[in-house]
Amino acid sequence: CALWCPPGYTYINSTACHCSPGFTSLSGEIITSPLDSCEDINECGPPATVSCGNNADCQNTEGGYHCTCIPGYELASGEPTFRNESENTCQDKDECSSGEHHCHNSTICTNTVGSYVCHCRQGWVPKPGFQNKQNTTVCEEVSFPTWMPPPGIKSQRLSCFFHRLQHLRGNFSSASVQSTIQDLIQEVGDLLEGPQDLENLSQSEKQYVATNLLLGLEKALRWLGKALPIGAMTFSSSAGTKLSLKVQEQGYENITLIQNQTKMLLTWDTVHESGDPGPAVAGLLSTPGMGKFLAKAPLVLDTVEQAALNETHKGVLQEIYHDLLSEVISAFISNKDPQNLRHPVTFIFQHSVIPGPREKVFCVFWEHGQNGSGHWATSGCRMVGTKDNSTICQCTHLSSFAILMAHYEVQKDSALTVISYVGLSLSLLCLLLAVLTFLFCKAIHNTSTSLHLQLSICLFLAHLLFLTAIDRTEIKVLCSIIAGALHYLYLASFTWMLLEGLHLFLTARNLIVVNYSSVNKFMKKLMFPVGYGVPAVIVTISAASQPYLYGTPTSCWLNSKKGFKWSFLGPVCSIFLVNLVFFLVTLWMLKSKLSSLNSDVSTLQNTRMLTFKATAQLFILGCTWCLGILQVGPAAHVMAYLFTIINSLQGVFIFLVYCLLNQQVRKQYGEWFKGIYITKSRSEKYTLSSKTESDACKYSAVRSHIADTECN
Repeated sequence: CALWCPPGYTYINSTACHCSPGFTSLSGEIITSPLDSCEDINECGPPATVSCGNNADCQNTEGGYHCTCIPGYELASGEPTFRNESENTCQDKDECSSGEHHCHNSTICTNTVGSYVCHCRQGWVPKPGFQNKQNTTVCEEVSFPTWMPPPGIKSQRLSCFFHRLQHLRGNFSSASVQSTIQDLIQEVGDLLEGPQDLENLSQSEKQYVATNLLLGLEKALRWLGKALPIGAMTFSSSAGTKLSLKVQEQGYENITLIQNQTKMLLTWDTVHESGDPGPAVAGLLSTPGMGKFLAKAPLVLDTVEQAALNETHKGVLQEIYHDLLSEVISAFISNKDPQNLRHPVTFIFQHSVIPGPREKVFCVFWEHGQNGSGHWATSGCRMVGTKDNSTICQCTHLSSFAILMAHYEVQKDSALTVISYVGLSLSLLCLLLAVLTFLFCKAIHNTSTSLHLQLSICLFLAHLLFLTAIDRTEIKVLCSIIAGALHYLYLASFTWMLLEGLHLFLTARNLIVVNYSSVNKFMKKLMFPVGYGVPAVIVTISAASQPYLYGTPTSCWLNSKKGFKWSFLGPVCSIFLVNLVFFLVTLWMLKSKLSSLNSDVSTLQNTRMLTFKATAQLFILGCTWCLGILQVGPAAHVMAYLFTIINSLQGVFIFLVYCLLNQQVRKQYGEWFKGIYITKSRSEKYTLSSKTESDACKYSAVRSHIADTECN
C-alpha cells in the first residue's frame, strides 16, 4: 500500500491510488501524486443527483447520503432514513397525539398537515401580545370587563343596575359566558323599560347615562363574544332588547345580521383583524328603550350635508326639531379599530313613518364627547337611498346608529315675502277690474281686447292659486295637482304675452303699410289654439314623462331634479327672447314712422301714444323676467328685489296701460260713475218723498182721531 494515499482513497499499487465511492478529485479517479486529494461528492446538490420524493429532504454524508422526512412527517415504517424516492413513505406526523408538541398548558393542540397549532380553549382568549392558533400561543380565561357607573349621576335605579352587574362579574366563569350575556341583556332591558328616577334627570344627564350604557355594552359584548363557540346566536329580554351575534371562522365572504327592523351587511375583511387567524365576532344590538334618553339630543350635520340642504332650499335652514324613526341599534365587531374600516358597513332600516314636506331623513350615529355626553352626528355615514318605509345607510365606522327625521323650515327674506304678497294682491285687484272692463266695456271690443282679456284671466288665476296654495304640501297628490295647474297657468300667461307681442308688432307694421284688417283675421285664427293649446301640450308631455317631479318638500312647484324645471324655463326664456325682438323691432318701426310724418297733429299724437304703450309693453310682455336670470354674484340681492317688485305688479301695469290710459275706457268709466250717481240721487229723492207723504198721512190720521173724540 502506498503510504501517501490520503483518506477516501483505495490502494492500486505503490505509485497510484483510487478515490473511494462518494469521493472524487480534480485529476480524476486515479491519482499518482501525494499533493492530490479526494473530495466528498454532494449528491444532494445543487444540482441534486438523487431524488427523495415529496415531503422529504436529502441529507449529504461523508462519502454518501440518505433521505429523511421533513419536520411534521415520518416514514410509515418508523425508520429514520431511506435511500431514494422509491422508498419514500413519508406521512403526516400527529404531534398532538404523540406528545411531541410544545403547546402551552393554557391551549389545546390541534394537528395540521405537516405541523400543529395551539389554540385557546373555549372561554379563553390570547393574552396581550400573543395571537391565537400559533405554536407559541398563550391564553388566559375571559373575564367580565370592568364597567364603572357614570360619576355624578344620582339615581337609585342606576345604582341597582350596576350592583347587579357586579354580581354578574363576581359569578362569571368562561363556561357560563352565554348565560352571562343573556343576564346582561335582561338587566339592560329592564333598566330601559322602567327607568324610574332616571326620567327625572336633565336632558344632559340622560345623554350622559345613555353614553355610558352604550359604550359599556359595546365593550362588554365585544369582549364576552370572543368566548362564544362558532355559530350564530340570539339573546333577548322580556322588555324587547335583543342581540344578534355571529362568530365565524376565516373564509366567509360576508356577514349578515338582522335584528328587529334593521339589517347589517359587512364583509369578512371588515370584521377580521389583519394577522389574527382566529374567529371573528360581529354583533347587532337593538335597544328600543334607549330612544327616550337620546330623542332630544342635538344633531350635528357635517359640512357636506349642511351645504346640500342650503343649496336645495336656497335659504337659511332653521331646524325645528327631530324625531327618531328607528330604534337605536349598536353594531360591534372584534376588530380593534372599528373607526377606520376597510369597507363601509351597510345598514337597512325599516320604519313606519314616511317623511313628509319639510322633513328629511338622516343616517346618524351617536358620537360621544370627552365630557361623557354626546350628540347625533352624520360624519362618516351617508344615506344611499330611501323609499317609503325603508332607508339604506352606509358608514365607514361602527357605533350606535339610528334613522333620524329632521323637521325644518326655510326662513325666507321677510321683506321679499311681504313685497310679493302685497304686489300680487294688488295685481289681483287690478286684474279683476281689467277683466270686468274688457268684458263689459263694449266700446273697446276687438281682437286686441280679446288678447288682453285672456292674458288677464290666466294671470289672475295663476296669482290666485300661487297665493292660496303654493305651500299646501301636506297631501302629496294634491300638491302635485297644484304644481301642474300652476305650470299650465303660468305657461298660458307667457303664451298670451307672446301673442300680445306678436299683435303689437303686426299693428306697428300695418301702421306703415296700412293693412289693419289682415291683423285681426290672422290673430282670430291663431290666438286660442296657440294660447291654450301649446301650454297644454307641454304640461301633458311633462306630466306623462315624469309625474313624480311635480311638487317639492317645501312648495307645490316643479322639482329641480333631472332638469325638470326646464319644462317651464325653456318655453319662458324662448318667449322672453322673441318678445324682446318684437319690442325692439316695433320701436324701430315707430321711430321711422315718426321721422316721416308731416305736421298732422292727430296722426302724430296717435303714434306717440302707441310708442308710449310699446314702452310699457316691456313690463307687460314679461321681458322683465330676465331679472331672475341675473340673480347671481354680488348683485343677486338687488336683482331679487327688482324682480319681485316689477313682476308682482304686472297686473297693475296691465290695468294702467289698457284701461286707465285708454280714452274710450275712461269715457265709459265716466258714464258708469255718472249712472251710479244718478241712480243714487233718484233713490235718495224717492226715499225723501216717501217719507214726506208718510208723515202727512200720519198727521191727518191724528187729526181725524182727535175730531172723533171731541164728537163723542
